[in-house]
Amino acid sequence: MALRILVVEDEEITLNNVLDTLKEEGYSAEGTKDGYKALERLEKGRYDIVITDIKMPRMNGLELLEKVKEKNPDTEVIIITGYGSVSSAVEAMKKGAYDYITKPFDLDDLTIRVKKIEKMEILKRENVALKTYFDIDRKLTIIAKSEGMKRVLDAVHSIKDSDFNVLLTGETGVGKTLIAKAIHFTSKRKDMPFLSLNCATFTEELLSSELFGHEKGAFTGAIASKQGLVEIADTGTLSLDEITELTPSLQAKLLKVLEEGEFYRVGGTKPQKVDVRFIAATNQNLKSLITDGRFREDLYYRLNVMEIFTPPLRERQEDIKPLSAHFLQKHLPKSNKKIKGFSEEAMDILLNYSYPGNIRELENIIERAIILEKGTVITPESLPYGIRKLQIETIDPSKIKTVDDVVKEYAGKVVRMLGGNKSKAAELLGISRTSLWKILKED
Repeated sequence: MALRILVVEDEEITLNNVLDTLKEEGYSAEGTKDGYKALERLEKGRYDIVITDIKMPRMNGLELLEKVKEKNPDTEVIIITGYGSVSSAVEAMKKGAYDYITKPFDLDDLTIRVKKIEKMEILKRENVALKTYFDIDRKLTIIAKSEGMKRVLDAVHSIKDSDFNVLLTGETGVGKTLIAKAIHFTSKRKDMPFLSLNCATFTEELLSSELFGHEKGAFTGAIASKQGLVEIADTGTLSLDEITELTPSLQAKLLKVLEEGEFYRVGGTKPQKVDVRFIAATNQNLKSLITDGRFREDLYYRLNVMEIFTPPLRERQEDIKPLSAHFLQKHLPKSNKKIKGFSEEAMDILLNYSYPGNIRELENIIERAIILEKGTVITPESLPYGIRKLQIETIDPSKIKTVDDVVKEYAGKVVRMLGGNKSKAAELLGISRTSLWKILKED
């Protein structure tokens, strides 16, 4: 979003020349010839830069500088001073001015100073985003061998040139946050901030402050003004997980941002203008919540311009094997172990478990197995007892095997367990070597 600049200059020719130059550079520039009128504008909206002459009737530039810094310390001020008034310029710098320029000045010189502030603002916004919220890894790994996940990625690809809000649905742990990142980093906003917030982790007061920021003195402990995530994410994307946890008052505030592109900080009186794309996520049925009066229907339709449903892991069995391999490679370096993969028995257990916790649970299982495993492959003994027990007790009607298949599978496991020694396997199974060969379909 272009910087908003307010120029305060009582000489009309100079004022118009400065405004024309700034607008040609793509900035949103406004002007006034009076300090008091400048303050009125500052009361109504936020400006990134104020460029003011030091000598003006009624209110001079130094007085205006003090007022600006008192009301909005983040606004940078450039002072225009007359030739030879270096002492006034030094005083202005002591009072918080970013820079000064002396008359007569080159408009290109002024533009260079404005561009320095612009770069500083971009860096400041990016630093705050990185410092405040999660480490964003652009090298996203999304496993999509199953048809269900291929449909999800097709949907993400289909909206890469669009800019509307998106609603992500699906059970907890299916990877909705990862999909939100994929949407952002394949969009036109990919080089701008991506922030993520779980709405269920804060009280209403803290969540309001996290989202919309607050002014100094807005509540006990608010010792300074603070930008909220909506403001920091300006020109970028804000992902809101567990959107149903927003209270009615916060739903109303979010709706105002979606409809009008503006909001008020907690305790603030000036509207803050922003351009943010929202990606909301939930594991609940929003339509049922609307019927129960717990979620605003108008907010639902503003968020749900496009809905992307991520299926649970139990419906994506083709993804379990590659996901397990991915998590093994992800967590193995921390263990200093040399685990090459999974035994067939361990993988069978992983493939037949239902994963109520979805991908998040699978990752925890693999990380735990790495810690416990003493050999070079993950074995059933390194998997949680609960899922091994379920493997024994649970029968999937669609996967019932014939007796011959079961006998062959069991005999094969015994042979593998004994390192391929068929004679020993036949002895343990209580059958002849010839019978074992027939079971394994070997002549």
